[in-house]
Amino acid sequence: MSDQPHTLHNLKVWDLPTRLFHWTLVILMIVQWWTAEQSSTMNWHLWGGYAVLTLVLFRLIWGFTGSETARFTDFIRGPGAALDYLKALLRGETPHYLGHNPMGAWSIVALLTLLLIQAITGLFANDDILVEGPLYGWVSKAASDWLTTIHKLNFNLLLTMIVIHLGAVFFYLLVKRENLIHPMLSGNKPVPSERAGQAPRIVSPWRGLAALAIAGVGVWLLVR
Repeated sequence: MSDQPHTLHNLKVWDLPTRLFHWTLVILMIVQWWTAEQSSTMNWHLWGGYAVLTLVLFRLIWGFTGSETARFTDFIRGPGAALDYLKALLRGETPHYLGHNPMGAWSIVALLTLLLIQAITGLFANDDILVEGPLYGWVSKAASDWLTTIHKLNFNLLLTMIVIHLGAVFFYLLVKRENLIHPMLSGNKPVPSERAGQAPRIVSPWRGLAALAIAGVGVWLLVR
């Protein structure tokens, strides 16, 4: 595929649930980082963890039932596709995708995996003082301590992936002159004129609300 031509048309590519998921998660990551550093806010940290787990479960459900660009089958491709995309970037090209490109897709998978690990280990973690995860009693103290260590180490991996993700966003903005932030705010993305008629299927946001409710009930049943 070749670089974008000068004539572009706005196309709806991101549905409302996907955008709300993205920006709510951004806010929660800031809250979780801050509350983890303050011993007096650990209860808020627990509730934030429940919210993160709910969002991740929602995104997993949405990856199978959501709009076309949100579905895993639309954007997850093999390592070969990611390598070909990287080679194209190194040649100075910018292959165009309506949704996630092959490299971005694998970063999404990595982030969701790390977030799931972070949320699950937090359910069993303890701080050796006052706060224990809701599932602390399900495992031994030694197992809880081990999961707490994983929880802390995984957060550093998560921060690293977030930095890489932000780096990629600014690379596209400053080097490739492609704004990836605005489409995730408005839902609309400039596309080449020849692709203006290839709008992805966007499902009702009410389906997203149902997916969120299912995820929320699942987390509530787990931690209550």
